[in-house]
Amino acid sequence: MEKRWIALYVENEVGVLAKIAGLFSGKSYNLESLTVGTTEDKTISRMTIGVKSDDITFEQIKKQLNRFVEVIKVIDLTDVPMHRKEILFVKVKNCTTHDKTELFQIANVFNVHVSDYGKDSVLLECMLPDRRNDELIQLLNLHFKTIEVVRGGSVAIESISTSCI
Repeated sequence: MEKRWIALYVENEVGVLAKIAGLFSGKSYNLESLTVGTTEDKTISRMTIGVKSDDITFEQIKKQLNRFVEVIKVIDLTDVPMHRKEILFVKVKNCTTHDKTELFQIANVFNVHVSDYGKDSVLLECMLPDRRNDELIQLLNLHFKTIEVVRGGSVAIESISTSCI
């Protein structure tokens, strides 16, 4: 089982997301990540889907997605050079002044934005690859008692050159 990525261009219509999600739940495929947004054409949305599966199951998923009338194009991004980021918010609560100093240093090292802070809390805003977000969360869990994590799914686009971020 390995992590695989699919991009879908779909008609931007009511019920399309539910239909796509229904395929995954109906076949007991677990979605690791799912994001949807409109493209430059407001009638078309692009979905980025992350799923852990074996080769056979992944081929079935792609074939089943291609059968939907609302699906315009299915792109397998698994082995394609791409740029992928996941949005992440982490609220660190019950901070001392020393904790805040350390959080600002961690934010600097990870190149994340401190988007809000208060008397005893700091809010970090991150747009990193999911693996790097995992590392940040692990580090924060080691050093701070109370963190709250909100993750969005990954978005991805094929690379123009062969280098990836």
